[in-house]
Amino acid sequence: MPGTDISHDEWLGLAAALVPATRHHIDGEDLPGAPGGFAVVSPRDGGTLAEVADGGEAEIGLAVAAARRAFDEGPWPRMAPAERGRALLRLAELIERHRERLALLVSLEMGKPISDAYAIELRAAIGTFRWYGELAGKQADEAPQVAPDALALVTREPAGVVGAVVPWNFPLTLASWKVAPALAAGCTVVLKPSELSPLSALELGRLATEAGLPPGVLNVVCGDGPTAGRALGLHPGVDVLAFTGSAAVGREFLRYSADSNLKRVWLELGGKSPNIILPDAPDLAAAAATAAWGVFFNQGEMCTAPSRLLVHRSIAEEVTAAVTERARALVVGDPLDPATEMGPLAGERHLERVLGHIEAGVAAGARLRAGGERIPATGSFLRPTVFDRVEPGMRLAREEIFGPVLSVLVFDDVEEAVALANATEYGLAAGLWTADLRTAHRVSRALRAGTVWVNCYEEGDLTVPFGGMKQSGNGRDKSVHALEKYTELKTTWIQL
Repeated sequence: MPGTDISHDEWLGLAAALVPATRHHIDGEDLPGAPGGFAVVSPRDGGTLAEVADGGEAEIGLAVAAARRAFDEGPWPRMAPAERGRALLRLAELIERHRERLALLVSLEMGKPISDAYAIELRAAIGTFRWYGELAGKQADEAPQVAPDALALVTREPAGVVGAVVPWNFPLTLASWKVAPALAAGCTVVLKPSELSPLSALELGRLATEAGLPPGVLNVVCGDGPTAGRALGLHPGVDVLAFTGSAAVGREFLRYSADSNLKRVWLELGGKSPNIILPDAPDLAAAAATAAWGVFFNQGEMCTAPSRLLVHRSIAEEVTAAVTERARALVVGDPLDPATEMGPLAGERHLERVLGHIEAGVAAGARLRAGGERIPATGSFLRPTVFDRVEPGMRLAREEIFGPVLSVLVFDDVEEAVALANATEYGLAAGLWTADLRTAHRVSRALRAGTVWVNCYEEGDLTVPFGGMKQSGNGRDKSVHALEKYTELKTTWIQL
């Protein structure tokens, strides 16, 4: 794949020459924010990447007004859906053309290894805009069979102005999962990226304008959650709010909705995903390797990370030893080195939070099998960490850590495994390893999770929906079902 053969030194050279966009993108133009701005700091070395425009109520107001005009008066929602689709396909091509630059921005701003940023993050973003670009114009409305003297039509119409608030761990993937279906449906969007990772989102906004999206259709405003995020959540000109992040902030957006215009709020929140390995797993070595990959991929900063490894007692030591060996062998280092498998955590504040969970686990009596300490280097690096002898009541087993920390719990039968898996306030994802088809069906249905992977983990494509149950949120990203969040059903009854 072009770009993946770039050397470490070449990536360093590209980083040194990088000049990122730093202004809000509103109504098709780059606009400054309030005086001062804020620093975007790279967790790679603690250095400042850029001073970015800081947005608050005023900037959010400008962006919502632009999106409102574009929706109420502009061509976007009135275009033939296939024409909107062609614009999204042009945007996908521009993202592909700027793939190296965008991957570099993602790697620098949040610490993702450059190989993953290029091959996984950008592939997902490009694929999402292409998929919804191709889907636009292929959806059908309904004409139910009613009395012979009437005609009934059920149509899906764009919901209006969408506020999209996305986190730092997959800054382009998660933005594309919300922006692409909203645009395909005919909505206009105000995107607020995390203050930790605004650079790639600003680039996305500029590319959307270059692709021919009319002014105001996609706006990007930088700023923190308590100011810009709150202003977006409370704004009466926003019809739909889509958020990915923590449960605590998700609750705030529900309050903002109640305190403003009762805008619809769609939430994809945290997870404490179980990964169940039964003794009849078809390939125990593959199960252990996948368990390690799943929890350490993206530095463990992933809502679906299989952070609870539930293993049958008869194979617990074998599996734990294999996962521990993999944790110790993982290449942790400079995210701009293509050989790096795990980069730094998102910053010092987040690293300290994860270390606090590790200290609490040790104090509670869990056994530390690997890692558990920061790497003495410039940047926010942590050694991949494995605990066993974890009890269900420990914080390690209950709270989302959002870091490369695995907790191993032991069970004696399938019923106990299901009970342990479901003993969490979250319900985003789960894994199951078994060679028995009946067990696979029975346990998958018993698990309270939006996605269950059987004999794999983190597999799938854009044809399948993604989202959670319980306190992991509501609504779905990906697939045709994502359009439901950004459309309204209208019934038209015509008496003949």
